[in-house]
Amino acid sequence: MKAEDLIKNNKGTIVDVRTVPEFQGGSVARAINIPLNEIPLRLDELKELESPLILCCASGNRSGQAANYLGNKGYDCVNGGSWLDVNYLTSKETEYDK
Repeated sequence: MKAEDLIKNNKGTIVDVRTVPEFQGGSVARAINIPLNEIPLRLDELKELESPLILCCASGNRSGQAANYLGNKGYDCVNGGSWLDVNYLTSKETEYDK
């Protein structure tokens, strides 16, 4: 399933891989923040989250790296791209539910 469909259907967990200061500057309401450089150290935590993991960052580059790394480790994940796009889609959820 594509990231857009997962977000629209409120499936999985949104994981923002930007730095903590970036995340604190604005983020998707229900996202959790696990910076890219911490991904290898927090695999157990990621394993406990509802799958699939929808990864996002500023542009989609870091989330793509995270998706590649986690996918190679057997995690069910997708690159959601920019957190702004993911945020837009989460704001549209209520319209889809109507």
